Amino acid sequence: MSADARSAPTVRAVDGSTDDFKSVLTWRGANETRLELARVQVAGLRIKAYGQIIGAATAEHEAFSATYDLLTNDAGITRRLAVHLVRASGESQISITRDGENTWLVQTPQGMERGAFDGAQDVDLALSPLFNALPIRRHNLHHDPGEVEVPVVYLYLPEATATAATVHYTATADAITVVSPVSNGATITVDSTGFVQDYSGLAYRV
Repeated sequence: MSADARSAPTVRAVDGSTDDFKSVLTWRGANETRLELARVQVAGLRIKAYGQIIGAATAEHEAFSATYDLLTNDAGITRRLAVHLVRASGESQISITRDGENTWLVQTPQGMERGAFDGAQDVDLALSPLFNALPIRRHNLHHDPGEVEVPVVYLYLPEATATAATVHYTATADAITVVSPVSNGATITVDSTGFVQDYSGLAYRV
């Protein structure tokens, strides 16, 4: 399915900084073993999203379900992410928050960690195309070609481990190339609001 065939949310303006809309977005995993649905509320650069990823067991990971609740501030910088993870071994609660002094507090099943995480302003949730919208919209990469390196708190699923990482985005007029801990040059296409339509090898909008 091409990106053009998938509908984008209706917005009040083309500039990402003035978007104001609510929408439900759905992605199917490229290997057909995963589904993600998210309800997003956007006001300017501020994003609130509540979603769920359901993944069948594959050669790479066990079966799991991850429900997430994301909130950014008015500049599009992550304030908090809460994840409820369900696996065969049981349920886990994950909490990632950023305070006014740019310090992260990360609580995972492995324990609690507090720190700057290399200056991260975003959280990236593995296997989720939605979280790419955070840096793409904040840096206006869906409208202006450019290249940015984005430090993130990277949360792996279904392992539920968090680490500091860097994601590199290169935007052209046609697409965005991303290099991340799990992608060595994947191609992303986005809609007019900066949300992913197609992420090669990972997921596509349905």
